[in-house]
Amino acid sequence: MLNLAWVRTFVTLAQQRSFQAAAEQLKISQPTVSQHIQKLEEQLGVLLVHRARMGCAPTREAMAFLAYAQSLLCLNDRALAAVKGEHLRIGAGSNIGIYLLTPYVQSFLETWDRGAFDLVIDRNPTIAERLEIGELDVAVMEWWAPRPGFEARLWRSEPVVVIVPPAHPLASCAQLSRKDLAGLEFLGGEPGTGTGRLLDRYLGAGAALPQVSLQLGSTEAVKRAVMTGLGISLVLAAAVVDEVQNGSLCAIPLLDPPLRKDLFVIWRDREVRHLPPPAFVRHLLADSPSQKR
Repeated sequence: MLNLAWVRTFVTLAQQRSFQAAAEQLKISQPTVSQHIQKLEEQLGVLLVHRARMGCAPTREAMAFLAYAQSLLCLNDRALAAVKGEHLRIGAGSNIGIYLLTPYVQSFLETWDRGAFDLVIDRNPTIAERLEIGELDVAVMEWWAPRPGFEARLWRSEPVVVIVPPAHPLASCAQLSRKDLAGLEFLGGEPGTGTGRLLDRYLGAGAALPQVSLQLGSTEAVKRAVMTGLGISLVLAAAVVDEVQNGSLCAIPLLDPPLRKDLFVIWRDREVRHLPPPAFVRHLLADSPSQKR
C-alpha cells in the first residue's frame, strides 16, 4: 500500500523542483522531504528524482507515476469530503449541462455553499468514466448502461426534433412521422449519447436506420453545420430554443408516435440502502417532471 504522505511529498517536489521549496510548501523539514522520497523510491523500486546542486528533476519513471499520484491524492481528498458531507462534485453530459441543468444548479446553490460545489460538463463517456472512478458524486446523462454499485433514476423525458435550415424543403412540415425518417441522412453529434439506440427502439427491430454522414462531436457544431446548409440533424428540442426563436433553424417534432429521450441522474450506491441519495439528486428529483406523473 502506498503511503499517501510520501505521495503528497512526491507530487509537491515534482511541482516545485526543489527540496527546500517543497519543504516550505508542506511545512515540514527538508530532511523529512528527502526521507519521504527515499522511502517511496524504495517501495516503488525506481529512482524518482535526479538530484543536483541547483535543484532536482523528475525521472522518466516519476513522470509516468505523477498522474496516478495526483489522482490518488484527489481521490483521498474527495473521500474525506464525502464522509464529512462537505463537498459535492456533479458531472453532466454536454447537452444537459449546457441547455437544461443551469436553473437547477442555481436554485440548489441558494441553500448550498458555492465553494463546496463543482459542476463538470463533458461528453457522456467521460462523465461516466469519472463517476466510476470516484471523481464525481452524481452524474446527469443522456444514456447510462446499468452496472453494479450505482443507482440511476429517470430525471426527465425530453422531446427530440429534426432541425433544418429555413430554406430546406422540410422546413414547412408541421411534423414528421416514424416512416419519414427512413430515407433521411443526418449529421451526427456527440458520441455516447445513446441516440442510435433510441432510434433503433423507435423504428423497431429490423427497420432501416437513417444514415449518418458526418460525426461532428457536439450539438453546437451540429447546429452551425445545419445553419450553413451542410445537412440536417436530430437534437434535443431544448438545445435549439434560441435558434428557433430567432429564425436561424426550424425544429420539426417527430409524432406518430412522439420521439423522446430519457435523461438520467446517477450516483454511486454505497450498499447502505437506508441512506438517502445525495442532496443534489434529491433536489433534481423533487422538481422532476418524470416523478410527478
